[in-house]
Amino acid sequence: MDDENHELLLPLVQEENICLPLPINVVSKYWNIDLPMAEAIETSKQYSGFNGSVLIEGIESAERHGLSCKILRSSLKELKKVIDAGIPPIVILPGIPEITQHASVIAGFNEEEKTIFHYVQQGTADGERQQGAIPQDVFDKEWSEEGRMMIVLAPDDIMSSISFENENSVQSNRHCFVSERFMILRNHEEEALSSLKKAIELDSKNPNAYYQLGALLNGQNSAECIRYYEKCLKINHRSYLSFNGLGNFHLKTNQFKKAADYYAKAIEIDSKRSAKIYKNRAYVLDKLKKSSDAKNDLKNYLKYFPKAPDRGVIEQAIREL
Repeated sequence: MDDENHELLLPLVQEENICLPLPINVVSKYWNIDLPMAEAIETSKQYSGFNGSVLIEGIESAERHGLSCKILRSSLKELKKVIDAGIPPIVILPGIPEITQHASVIAGFNEEEKTIFHYVQQGTADGERQQGAIPQDVFDKEWSEEGRMMIVLAPDDIMSSISFENENSVQSNRHCFVSERFMILRNHEEEALSSLKKAIELDSKNPNAYYQLGALLNGQNSAECIRYYEKCLKINHRSYLSFNGLGNFHLKTNQFKKAADYYAKAIEIDSKRSAKIYKNRAYVLDKLKKSSDAKNDLKNYLKYFPKAPDRGVIEQAIREL
């Protein structure tokens, strides 16, 4: 570790698979454990058509090959403690436009400059890995949108030497990751629902469990989703996805004023997270006879999603508003 920067030296890794996500592969190789790609490729066959990552599959692979895992709701202070213990944590952050979430390996921090170092996949010309530094306050704001979720992978002896802030939430959080797998598999909604109920039984203050339950019920067009989104927001008032989900539900039920209000709250938290939210809000604003505001939202949709497949249709709509 670089003492001045509190920086861990992580291996340059290129290989990834939906069942062996890059962050899991990087951290495993950091511990000198090579997870079998052939195994991940075989497992991924059941997720045909899915373009994201199934984190729980990667976690379970790492566990089968000698690492322990804890999934925690954390804090900046604890994140730094984990790094200083020689462990590269994986955090869940808002996705780049049109991706709900993404996992990122944190390689270190600089206390003097108040920056956090992200692992960056690309290497330099001489083969050295790069780190992406972002301001600590920006990182924490983005991380808070996802309930400051952190995945810690390490050998048993190292893991057992650290005490964590929210140790009692580990199993609850794991059930959330398991439920995500069921949702990706499709036609497994009952299993996903059961897993989320277990998550809440284990930790009644788990915002991610309430959000996921809200999203599941929203997908079923059930008004019950409102209650669970609101429960999430009571615990994590910066849950962008819950505000967006409430906006989407009220759009579907033609409650346009409510939809516009919830979309506005999501955009206030993170104005660049999603392009689609601007298209959705443009629709409801047009229904509310606010054509000028709707036009601005359509422009923002194209600004944040310049390669949108419906670009021509949106440009025509802008001209007509």
